[in-house]
Amino acid sequence: MNVVNPCTCMIMKELNVGLIGHQFMGKAHSNAYHNVAKFFTLKAKPVMKVVCGIGPDVPVFAERWGWKENTQNYKEVVKRDDIHMVDICTPNKLHAEMAIAAAENKKAVLCEKPMAMDAAEAKQMVAAAKKNKVPTLVSFCYRRAPAVTFMKQMIAAGKLGRVYHVRAQYLQDWIMDPKFPRVWRLVKAITGSGAHGDLNAHIVDMARYLVGDIDEVVGMTETFIKQRPLEAPGAGAGLRDKKAGSKTGAVDVDDACAFLARFANGAMGTFEASRFSGGHKNGIFIEVNGSKGSFKFNFEDMNELWYLDLEEDNREQGFKRILVTEPNHPYVGVWWPAGHIIGYEHNFVNMLADFINDGIVGRKPVMPDFADALKTQLVLDAVLKSAEERCWVKVGK
Repeated sequence: MNVVNPCTCMIMKELNVGLIGHQFMGKAHSNAYHNVAKFFTLKAKPVMKVVCGIGPDVPVFAERWGWKENTQNYKEVVKRDDIHMVDICTPNKLHAEMAIAAAENKKAVLCEKPMAMDAAEAKQMVAAAKKNKVPTLVSFCYRRAPAVTFMKQMIAAGKLGRVYHVRAQYLQDWIMDPKFPRVWRLVKAITGSGAHGDLNAHIVDMARYLVGDIDEVVGMTETFIKQRPLEAPGAGAGLRDKKAGSKTGAVDVDDACAFLARFANGAMGTFEASRFSGGHKNGIFIEVNGSKGSFKFNFEDMNELWYLDLEEDNREQGFKRILVTEPNHPYVGVWWPAGHIIGYEHNFVNMLADFINDGIVGRKPVMPDFADALKTQLVLDAVLKSAEERCWVKVGK
């Protein structure tokens, strides 16, 4: 089937992809490109054309994951006429620079989260995408967990009535050891903020997706380990397998951040992100309470959704477990038979299918695009301002 490439107005059957970044997220996205056309019916098939990264292992990554070419110069990738889509999986400080360059070269852009270092950069990304009329998406992958999408559908259908509360947590424990080295996620000049931008970004996006926009926040941050060993030369490639060297350096981002929020619809929210929560590996939890019922979701049991119906007889009330694996649950019909659970990597495949079919080919907004993700970035910025000024702060526009 021939389709129109919305970025170049040419007819194509294949969507040539340039991936920038080859670590954790590079792997997650590469896996999605491998599998998306095998499970979803696509309007254009992605071709893994070129991967860009820094280091001697880039050619090895390209061969292992099926990228036809590899390079260490991202500017070559975004300027190539045969590249239709650019996928950015780099450290945060490079997101805006690379996304703007891709948009200016008329490429569709998929960008990892957080969208940018701050809202000022995010606004530049929005402007570049709007000016060049290119499809965009920010990889808040947990929106595409079937249980979360189903919860959104149920809330939109009025199952909770008026929403009163949102409680959200994202808890990890991977840097609790004071001897763990100062990796790039602990350096403000590279990452922008710590647990806040890395973890709160996800649960703020999820809360906005489920309930609506946030108007006002008050927050606090804490850095528990203020000096760490620097990385040893030649340490492992992954963030969590780094080895400590003999020298030390300052940690200038938050280890944990908590904040209160007022939503535009009158609901109140509590948010907590920490990398110092022992026993929590990827503990994403969200609860939404309303006048007619409640939902609870825990990503470490991602195929389950808990639902309370307050309109039932009070003798029978209680949270019930919904196993979100039926063929008529969101996304599940393309995967496995009922009861055969899916995992973390499937969220990226679901996301990619939406972006290709509806965003790139269908020319319909796929959320969160750059304009929508900017709203999450504005919340993140307001929380940091609040923590610094020790007061409530209105979320910017």
